[in-house]
Amino acid sequence: MAVRPVLVLPHPVLTARAAEVGLVDDAAGALALDLLETMAASPACVGLAAPQIGVGLRAFAVDVTGHRKARSCHGPFVLFDPVVVSAQSPEPAREGCMSVPDLTGDVARATRLVVAGLGADGRPLELELDAFEARAVLHELDHLDGLLFLDRVAGPHAVFPRKVYR
Repeated sequence: MAVRPVLVLPHPVLTARAAEVGLVDDAAGALALDLLETMAASPACVGLAAPQIGVGLRAFAVDVTGHRKARSCHGPFVLFDPVVVSAQSPEPAREGCMSVPDLTGDVARATRLVVAGLGADGRPLELELDAFEARAVLHELDHLDGLLFLDRVAGPHAVFPRKVYR
């Protein structure tokens, strides 16, 4: 288990569809720990997908604990082979990404979401999410399809240089 380097554009794994995990075995468990440890070691990170650490598998971690925009909060979790069960009430909001470190953009995403997959223990897991947690999950799910937030913005007018806060 380790903190892994986060890949940035134009790395090709970031734009490729990730493969299904299928069975959550020891290797998947190690991936889950790496995702959580890498996310925890990255300031202001609320989600991380396996392709961002160079692993082309359908897995991501999310933790919005303590985030000022979070309403629902399931604590830190990993989801393998996730699928959207339902998504409602899209709203635009600003997003950033560790794999696109110099830009942010306005992206419309569902504010109410139900997502299902396999948890880190290999058991089926279904989560009801809203607000910021729903946005974070949808952002990470896009990574599994080879999409970045830049693929979702309305156009160049909705992309901005990232502000640096000190």
